[in-house]
Amino acid sequence: MTAQLYCFGESGNAYKAALTMELAGYDWEPVYVDFFNGEGRTPEFRAMNEMGEVPVFREDDLTLTQSAVIQLHVAEKTGKFLGSDRNEVLRWLMFDNHKLSGQAGPARFLQNFIPEDKRPQGAIDYLKGRLNAAYKVLDTHLTERNWVADDAFTIADAACCGYLFYPEPFGFDRAEWPNIDRWLDGIAALPGWKHPYDLMPGSPADRA
Repeated sequence: MTAQLYCFGESGNAYKAALTMELAGYDWEPVYVDFFNGEGRTPEFRAMNEMGEVPVFREDDLTLTQSAVIQLHVAEKTGKFLGSDRNEVLRWLMFDNHKLSGQAGPARFLQNFIPEDKRPQGAIDYLKGRLNAAYKVLDTHLTERNWVADDAFTIADAACCGYLFYPEPFGFDRAEWPNIDRWLDGIAALPGWKHPYDLMPGSPADRA
């Protein structure tokens, strides 16, 4: 059975799972979730994931939520992108969840996806400050290496890049972080790589 990923193109967390599956050659297809019109709050969606969030992965009788869980499942099932040191991969997955995507997602949402007169600038500035510290950690870590957790691409790379290919402003300028910029170029050069708006349905242009 072809796996289904309930997602939408504007979700960086969904992108982590989608990118992992695409690069691993997993048999999957996207299922569009109309997040901005409230589909995640419907009883039908909450029956799949009581958290009301994407991504949701479904394959046969298996349902998984949370991007890192889905990434680990795909890596373990395919034998790809787990790296040579599981603890190191997990370390960077947790760094991304707590320090990077955990700040980038809200910052990007608040700065771009709610009416301008309702944007809480103080919260945005706070998140950008937190993000700047995370970018510094990641950029320094990548100074003399090509990948985050191993000598080759792993799911840690797919996690940490989850929001960094998006064009909307949220406090990230690739030109300010040369090692991150080089690393993102390396990810984009991998066979099968796609931008989130090409990999999953739904983009700001669709709602304009």
